[in-house]
Amino acid sequence: MKLEALRIPAPLRGFAAGEAQLFDIALAGDRVESVVPSAQQAQASGTLLSALVDAHAHIDKNYTVQDVGAAQGNLFAAIERMNRHRESWTGESLRLRMERALNDAWRSGTRALRTHLDWVQAEPPAALAVFEALREEWRGRVELQFVSLTPLDLFADMAAGERIAREVKRAGGTLGAFVYRNEGIVHKLGRVFDLAQQHGLGLDFHVDEGLDVEASGLRSIAQLVRARDFAQGVVCGHCCSLSVQDDAVANETLALCAGAGLHLVALPTTNLYLQGAWDRTPVQRGITRIREAAARGLRASLATDNVQDAFYPYGSYDLLETFGLGVQMAHLAPASDWLDTVTVNPAKALGLAWDGRIAPGCPADLLVLSATDEHELIGPRGRQRTVIRAGRVLDTLN
Repeated sequence: MKLEALRIPAPLRGFAAGEAQLFDIALAGDRVESVVPSAQQAQASGTLLSALVDAHAHIDKNYTVQDVGAAQGNLFAAIERMNRHRESWTGESLRLRMERALNDAWRSGTRALRTHLDWVQAEPPAALAVFEALREEWRGRVELQFVSLTPLDLFADMAAGERIAREVKRAGGTLGAFVYRNEGIVHKLGRVFDLAQQHGLGLDFHVDEGLDVEASGLRSIAQLVRARDFAQGVVCGHCCSLSVQDDAVANETLALCAGAGLHLVALPTTNLYLQGAWDRTPVQRGITRIREAAARGLRASLATDNVQDAFYPYGSYDLLETFGLGVQMAHLAPASDWLDTVTVNPAKALGLAWDGRIAPGCPADLLVLSATDEHELIGPRGRQRTVIRAGRVLDTLN
């Protein structure tokens, strides 16, 4: 297969481009055989991306909003609604919702997805067994990872924390916690780091998901990584409070994050919906400081988060829709310079075998978008795509 006169955004190029802007790509089997400057440099036929990587999702709780209702602007009301609804979850209902999510992501061009699984007591949740089965069934289509999403305070129970860490290790997952203005936060985070180090686990936190200027979870995590020389990798999702803190405080925190090698994940759909006032037009919005982080070498990811549940009652698993909203929320321009937020950056954060850069020899897992320049990336026409997996066309989506 040959693809002609395509733009390849600069952050996705794993080859020397020279002065060329348009490229011809030859595929051989399941690999990219060659990437060469196109003889036709005047008019692009589209834009080429590597297949998408979703670094933060919740496929256990999605598609439940009809049952629980939408918690308009109230994070803790959403948590409580899902806690009640979780009691009715069965293996069958979980599988139906999780398979629906994976089909949506697959058709949209996602090649890897990390989901957080609600884990609110020492015993493994029902969703874990369903996830493990689906991980095998979807192998070769969507590479699946999971994180245990546990209230930080539960780790104060030594036995509970140990059991969670052992089970996460057995199932090949990542240890996680929900962190927001907890009492004794440094001590409790230290316990999570202890468990991760003892069991050789990476860490993935929901942290500072709110607009409280006093929230300091992100700073504490960065300090612990550096103090302990923690090497397993740490991902921090949300980090919304960073957006409302004084510039000096936020910049100091970002410097600590850069020194610790943290990876930040912004979730524009859920946090645009949840954060900010609902009794008036909101002024503050829930997006972390993506541009300021990038200036310090921290290239963040944009990810799906919630889909049609109490936290976010709309949406889908089309990462390009999430990307478009993130571009507008955070003023990410030129938009094409930020396409690594849904390809290269999350691939690195998740430790995938391929970092998503396009070059001869890389996997032929690609998306051809109709967009011929960066201004068309956000619109529905520009997002029309041909999904190529293992060198074969999967589908053409509108």
